[in-house]
Amino acid sequence: MSDDFSRNLRSLCADRGSIAQVCRDIGLNRQQFNRYLSGAGMPAAHNLRRIARYFRCTEAELMAPHEEFERRRKTDRVARHAGPLDLFAEAFQTGSSEMRRYLGWYHSHITSPSWEGCILRGLSCLYERDGYVLVRSLERATSRDGSIVHRTRYDGVVTRRGGRIYILEQEARSEASVDETILMPSPRQKVNYLQGITMGVASRPYLLPYASRSIWKKLGAQVPAREALGACGVLPFNSRKIDPTIRSYLSAETLTVS
Repeated sequence: MSDDFSRNLRSLCADRGSIAQVCRDIGLNRQQFNRYLSGAGMPAAHNLRRIARYFRCTEAELMAPHEEFERRRKTDRVARHAGPLDLFAEAFQTGSSEMRRYLGWYHSHITSPSWEGCILRGLSCLYERDGYVLVRSLERATSRDGSIVHRTRYDGVVTRRGGRIYILEQEARSEASVDETILMPSPRQKVNYLQGITMGVASRPYLLPYASRSIWKKLGAQVPAREALGACGVLPFNSRKIDPTIRSYLSAETLTVS
């Protein structure tokens, strides 16, 4: 049984990439987890439950004979991949355990050709529903002369792969654009800032694709939604309302994120 469990566990981990990341996501010690992988030890009942929940299977499946386990996995993959959209949806079924520390409200910051020389601040919320992590983003901006008023909502899905957070959003209107944001969290630090890049299509003056450095600042749990939305808009780079960390990151010349 121990040998079957370790082989099943190695098979599941092979699809995840980094063993260190798996250990961090589950909350297990790497040395202890290596004993499970090698067959030198078996997890206690509560750890077995945590491992099964992470890999979206039952405890009995983890303990099944390896050949039976692989046949069942192959059957499940075929059933899930009934069409291209099913395959795409599976990529975002990572479970809230991997994303729990990132859920909540953020002020997002990018530069856009639509607002040259300024920083566009939006409001985004990461939340869980039906086994998915979803995102809703709001943008509120007005030009200095009041001739242009920008009011947009985006809804999308979020996943975490290889230590990166991938966000795919669609604009809530008839001719909606689709934007992608990739953020690079630090696994060991408190979530204050999430840095990365955003790719999309500028709404004006032309429908031009663009890529911008993107930085999200986590908001406290006690910040009222109305106040957080009121702080959104188009802000000059030298505005006192811009956090120096955000200004410095968005002012960098290259889009390569390190």
